Amino acid sequence: MRAINDAHVAEPGLAVVEVAAADDETAFAVQELLATRWAVAPADRTAHEPGEQGVRLRCFLDLRQQPDT
Repeated sequence: MRAINDAHVAEPGLAVVEVAAADDETAFAVQELLATRWAVAPADRTAHEPGEQGVRLRCFLDLRQQPDT
């Protein structure tokens, strides 16, 4: 995965969350769970590193905002 951009964590209340999971379905389920509580810039795909098990997903949270409903 790419390095985290400083702009994504430039202010209090902004966070980058990286999920490691066995499969895409689990990673996206965790992202959906986060989105029920906070505003999330969601990932649309997971990443898989050759030679490693599972997948990774990175999403960006704004704890200052309520989620879109």
